[in-house]
Amino acid sequence: MADAHTKPPGNWSADAHVRSPQANPQLLRSWTSALLLLLAAAAQLTAQPRLLDATRYHLGTEGFPEWQEFAGRKPHGRMLEIHFTTLRNEAEQSLLIRQRDVKQSWQVQLNGRRLGSLVPQESALVHALAVPPGALRDGTNTLAILPPTAVDDIVVGEFRLIPAPLRQVLAQATLAVRVTDSDTKAALPCRLTIVDAEGALAALLPGTTNQTELAARPGVLYTRDGSASAGLLPGNYTVFASRGFEFSVATQAVTLVAGKTQSVTLNIRRAVPTHGWVAADTHIHTLTKSKHGDATEDERMLTIAGEGIELAVATDHNFHADHREAALRTRTSERFTSVIGNEVTTKAGHFNAFPIQPGSAIADFSTTNWPALLAGIRASPGVQVITLNHPRDMHSGFIPLGPASFNPVSGAALRGQEVSFDGLEVVTSAAMQSDIMLLFRDWFALLNHGHRVTALGSSDTHDVSRFILGQGRTYVKCADSNPSAINVDAACRSLREGRALVSLGLLANLVVNERFGIGDLALRGQRGVTAVVTVLGPAWVQADRLELFANGVRVAEQKLPPVRGTTKARVTFKLPRLKHDFYLVAIASGPGVTAPVWETPRPYQPSSETFTPRVLGATNPVWVDGDGDGKFDSARAYAQQLVKLHGTDAAKLFPALTDYDEAVAAQAASLCHAAGKDLRSVEFMHAMRTATRSVQRGWVSYAGTVR
Repeated sequence: MADAHTKPPGNWSADAHVRSPQANPQLLRSWTSALLLLLAAAAQLTAQPRLLDATRYHLGTEGFPEWQEFAGRKPHGRMLEIHFTTLRNEAEQSLLIRQRDVKQSWQVQLNGRRLGSLVPQESALVHALAVPPGALRDGTNTLAILPPTAVDDIVVGEFRLIPAPLRQVLAQATLAVRVTDSDTKAALPCRLTIVDAEGALAALLPGTTNQTELAARPGVLYTRDGSASAGLLPGNYTVFASRGFEFSVATQAVTLVAGKTQSVTLNIRRAVPTHGWVAADTHIHTLTKSKHGDATEDERMLTIAGEGIELAVATDHNFHADHREAALRTRTSERFTSVIGNEVTTKAGHFNAFPIQPGSAIADFSTTNWPALLAGIRASPGVQVITLNHPRDMHSGFIPLGPASFNPVSGAALRGQEVSFDGLEVVTSAAMQSDIMLLFRDWFALLNHGHRVTALGSSDTHDVSRFILGQGRTYVKCADSNPSAINVDAACRSLREGRALVSLGLLANLVVNERFGIGDLALRGQRGVTAVVTVLGPAWVQADRLELFANGVRVAEQKLPPVRGTTKARVTFKLPRLKHDFYLVAIASGPGVTAPVWETPRPYQPSSETFTPRVLGATNPVWVDGDGDGKFDSARAYAQQLVKLHGTDAAKLFPALTDYDEAVAAQAASLCHAAGKDLRSVEFMHAMRTATRSVQRGWVSYAGTVR
């Protein structure tokens, strides 16, 4: 750390009684201060960077580690002060700070004066701050990093002071990039990611401040037409060009020299075929309308186009946002279809509603009664789809699918909520769960209870770069030949019918008995069921696991070897013929992406210190008509029939459950419990001894949710 004892030396005289500086600590400190002041003056004259402190400090709350990497480590403290000696600055100077794992708002102060805050982003990056004239003073200066009230483990440092204005510092060298489609040679809207030699997002100065052309954040540029330039410090960098999940990633190492421009041309190509499937992000925010985050409306258009989203639903909080004018203004309207929507934000959950007719009144978001709330949202002119968002997150002290409101095995609403929404976010990339399968299990429970709810993936991004738009996305079965003219009615109909695929880095599709696809009612086969699962992804993503679920129970699993090609797997599963209806869902997953170009986000409200990043692709159900009656009956419908026929007498009910699966048994247990039965009574425990394994597992799983 720089010397904290920086009182300038006083007058000196040839006094025979003055000891040498080595013998006089105070004298040594004075000499040191004088030397530091001379060095600081020299640095200002030559505009050379000055390393204030090279240490990487871990700041956090002792005993409350946010992540496993910080467990057992004593942080430096909750805050940090760095003392250094310099001269008063008459002109603007620049401060560069390295940071990572920053989630909350950490204030940066210089001599008690606020310079700004660290960037609330968990990726490693270099943050650049302007030091206004007069912020530095002669002698000792104190640079402080002040903590938020919330727990947040961060790593901060090194700190460099450069005696030149920020724009001048970041304009020493110039990088000019042009990105084209390697197949068509056409310019492409895309994301450029620039990292320094340490892999941190680089401090940069965009070549234009026009937000209709470029959206810029540390280490990131979104460009409308594939062309962009930026000023950076001289040094070694790596440049990535990307365009979301469907495209390849191009990489180029560059060395930037002061006073020179380095030009780079990169080519990317469509890697994942998605013909007939529209890439949708149904949860998108702007700072302009939601009043938090950092993406202006114009910047948002560039991120939509740059990530290859074709159906973009505007869902600002309690606001009917219409992005069509912004799309025209930024000349991106040919890249996607914009849909007016609203995230109806209440104390009883957040619900997206779309499409909405322009000029419509805002639904009453003050009510917490779900039947009244959802009826009011549904009454908004034009609304065809309502989704329940991030259902395991707490907002206003309420968790929509929390244990006080929802049974995660039976799918029963415990407070009389009406499950009349059309979609459920099972992947929200800006609000990930520590257990990536948690929301899938909740969704399975809803399906088993008889609710036809479509699983969705979305981003819920409020930012340009912190959370990547379209990282979580939904592929909707719909004509996609013209992204600027997607048939919104057809897309909404497909969503309601469950003809959709959930993507977070992978895309899984499922065909049953050679001809029945997602959302179809599949006819039973004479010899059982054949399920063919195809897993797709770009070369920069890998899949290592494929699971097949029937009525929410895993019935088959396949380990997948690494594959650089687009088709990660094509697996055929053979299932025995069942006597009752069931639905099939395939989920593929793999190691998370750690590269800064598309880093897998950490959980927003973590329930564990352990974070294991994963990518994922999931289908919606294929409904299998196992009993051959031409319609689909849910697990609860079967359980209701059995309880109606045999009552809650264990000696009669358990034998009747023999031909049914775990999901039906769990629903039967919930009905017995609702009828006042003790699920752990002697009669049920005795019947359990001779029950099938499926019945035992279903009964025990539900009983475990009952006190």
